[in-house]
Amino acid sequence: MQLKYPYIILVKIKDIANALEMFAPLPLQDDFDNAGLQIGLTDAEVAGVLLCLDVTEAVVDEAIASGCNFIVSHHPLIFSPLKRITGSSYVERCVLKALANGIAVYSAHTNLDNAMGGVNFRIAEKLGLKNVRVLVPKKDSLLKLAVYVPTAYADAVRKALFDAGCGNIGNYGSCSYNVTGYGTFKAEEGCNPFCGGIGELHKEEEVRIETIMPSYIKNRVISALLEAHPYEEPAYDIYPLDNSWNNVGSGVIGELPEECDEECFLKTVKEKFAVGCVRHTDMLGRRVKRVALCGGAGASFASAAMAAGADVYITGEARYHDLFNYNGKMLMAVIGHYESEQYTIDIFADIIGERFPALKIVKSGINTNPINYL
Repeated sequence: MQLKYPYIILVKIKDIANALEMFAPLPLQDDFDNAGLQIGLTDAEVAGVLLCLDVTEAVVDEAIASGCNFIVSHHPLIFSPLKRITGSSYVERCVLKALANGIAVYSAHTNLDNAMGGVNFRIAEKLGLKNVRVLVPKKDSLLKLAVYVPTAYADAVRKALFDAGCGNIGNYGSCSYNVTGYGTFKAEEGCNPFCGGIGELHKEEEVRIETIMPSYIKNRVISALLEAHPYEEPAYDIYPLDNSWNNVGSGVIGELPEECDEECFLKTVKEKFAVGCVRHTDMLGRRVKRVALCGGAGASFASAAMAAGADVYITGEARYHDLFNYNGKMLMAVIGHYESEQYTIDIFADIIGERFPALKIVKSGINTNPINYL
């Protein structure tokens, strides 16, 4: 039987937000940030998505003209709480215009910067870097879980933990340590024990499963654990770890396929990112092979780049004295905030397009860079 009308799957704001947050979870954002849904309702249906770096009045007009009721930006429109919305600033005017035209706004900022495969990895890809890894991994973000499971149920509980997001170390998944032993318990009146009788001391052969997880998924993992575990009262421990989380963090470092001289490399950067002016420290007469970078305002990570043996460090913004600190020590290049992050919309397009191939996706054609070069 052939349907008279094609079957249409309606996409909602929350569906796109979930897809973006699977790639770049909101807890990865820095403390100062305000990533996530800025304007709109999560259950609203999406007619089309406009992708951009910044939300300006011109970008909102572009969304209206292109029939898109959802804007996804890299930089949040709203960084600080708004005490009033009177149209006295461009942020207030954007909010008013978006609300008046039923347009939702979502931002993925430092969570996308810090995510594996995020903004800095895309910059590295544009430069052709190989063996790319995080420059400054996040700290104080990992937990260890230890749980005691009857031997016959160990595989099922272990799988539930892995499915919930546990066990990822670098490029390895499903990581755990397991040791067998036995546990003892005595069920009191009112209990419903999985094994053993009321009032009797019971001994059960068990497996202690140890695995690792990012702290932000703790509640999800505990729910999965309780669902899969056969005991009425499972015994488990959670420990904070001092380990660095090498999968996520600030900046990246990698190597060029072939080394080149400094001037040639800087000219390549200028061309690849359409930079009006590359500001840089003194050239040192070295060959460039190892490159570190951080899009946006990443000057604070230059010391980590030098410690990692980078021949050059690239970022979007740096102050006068930031460059002083590395002059004569490491080649440091500043290419502009906008220029360093302009390919963010390609990441959005890949994520949303793969998950919702029939959805209308428009890349903004507006250059929102507030800096001009004479």
